[in-house]
Amino acid sequence: MKYEIVELDPPKPVARPRRSGRAYRRWGKRTFDIVLSLLLLPVVALFGVVLFLVNPFLNRGPVFYIQPRMGRGCRAFSAIKFRTMRPAMRVLRQADDPLELDRITPLGHFLRRSRIDELPQVVNVLRGEMSLIGPRPDYFHHARRYMRSVPGYRRRHDVRPGISGLAQTDLGYVDCTEGTRRKVALDLRYVEEMSLRLDLYVFWRTLVTVFGRKGC
Repeated sequence: MKYEIVELDPPKPVARPRRSGRAYRRWGKRTFDIVLSLLLLPVVALFGVVLFLVNPFLNRGPVFYIQPRMGRGCRAFSAIKFRTMRPAMRVLRQADDPLELDRITPLGHFLRRSRIDELPQVVNVLRGEMSLIGPRPDYFHHARRYMRSVPGYRRRHDVRPGISGLAQTDLGYVDCTEGTRRKVALDLRYVEEMSLRLDLYVFWRTLVTVFGRKGC
């Protein structure tokens, strides 16, 4: 399925990374993504089988949820997740609306708080659509709105979006335009300072969130 590409403003200059950072961006980060994603595939398969068995009782409906998100270069891609909400015919929530908490199932709450719902996105990583660490991708149609209302929002798409990111570990879940402004500030810091050290920091903080069940 193809989606339209958003018309972009001329990009603003970004601080030039140090030589070590350039090397990591060029080949190290992608290698890290592929190796770790391949190691995680059996874990995703295991959770998929478990959810296939328990969903009819605790989370009736499809195991997976696929949604168009805005990726690198502001292009849309289909992000894959374990479903955590009751199925709906279409997304009704607008860009500034709060999360529809009433639609999250009891099992969905567990999957979201432990971040297990994000695991299938390792498939997106292997496809080259995402990275393990990077700015979290927004729902495509909400992202188009933020492009017009949030300064710097386009620049966060200069890199691949991530399963986890600096804004998620240091800020947590946000909604509405004002929350997105705060998120974008951290996303732009990540884009400018991307390095192995920063990715390891985010990876560690993500593990703390997963095992502490501190997700949304």
